[in-house]
Amino acid sequence: MHDILRVTDLSAEELTAALRLAARCKRSPRLGQGVLAGRALALVFQKPSVRTRVSFEVAAVQMGGTAIYLGPEDIQLNHREPVQDVARTLSRYVDGIIVRTFGHEDAEAFARWASVPVINGLSALHHPCQAVADLLTIHERFGRLRGLTVGYVGDGNNVLHSLMEACGMLGVHLRVATPARYRPDRALWADGLVRAKRHGATLIWYDDSRDAVRGAQVLYTDVWASMGQEHERAVRLKAFRSFQINAGLLKLAARTAIVLHCLPAHRGEEITADVVEGPRSVVFDQAENRLHAQKALLMMVLGEKR
Repeated sequence: MHDILRVTDLSAEELTAALRLAARCKRSPRLGQGVLAGRALALVFQKPSVRTRVSFEVAAVQMGGTAIYLGPEDIQLNHREPVQDVARTLSRYVDGIIVRTFGHEDAEAFARWASVPVINGLSALHHPCQAVADLLTIHERFGRLRGLTVGYVGDGNNVLHSLMEACGMLGVHLRVATPARYRPDRALWADGLVRAKRHGATLIWYDDSRDAVRGAQVLYTDVWASMGQEHERAVRLKAFRSFQINAGLLKLAARTAIVLHCLPAHRGEEITADVVEGPRSVVFDQAENRLHAQKALLMMVLGEKR
């Protein structure tokens, strides 16, 4: 295995294997020790980060390797130096590159020019590492994935795109509620419909949050305005007003439903404080699982290369 830029860079079997390996990493913290001995990762981030940066850095250390953080001020990607030069230079120094970019085309360019594996830590279109952690969290609570229903409420963004791919591959029903203007990417949605049908799942869009969450085992949301969309904030706050996960919406879900949020959470906007801090919330288990998901992906990409 080489690059992981989106969930579909994994087969359904590989995604299942990643989830099992991540669960083993969580049960046995010493699993993977030495896999990255003598190796280095470069973390090339155009955006600031808490969970992605720390989880990859800790994973590298616990697996015996080193992670070198290169923030926006260090490289100034495509301003001070083009992607192809950075990718080829870093490939001479490190054994793997984690990218966190604005445009997905930059992540693709890194993969095209680098001679070492590239993992997408987040781009405008995809967030595959988050999706692995999401499904790991769901499986922990229900002991299965196939046949469950996830109700996603909010923006049709990168988190949702990766969730669509992962759920479709593993037979998880996904209901999506977004304002019409903020639906998921059309091509990715069309692709998701085909994938879901192939694997016995459903993918449905609603313009009413209540329809998406009614009877669902999992409720999921994300911020209404992501990094780079700050200038749209006022417009988005108005458009998403009725797409909030709150106590009233939670009552429509299954009695045992859990609530996910990839964080950071804007309490009082996409989710209320009482839900984030309530007994149905597993957002901090979900955040922890980023570490175990990252370890699993690193082992799959780098584990057998010496």
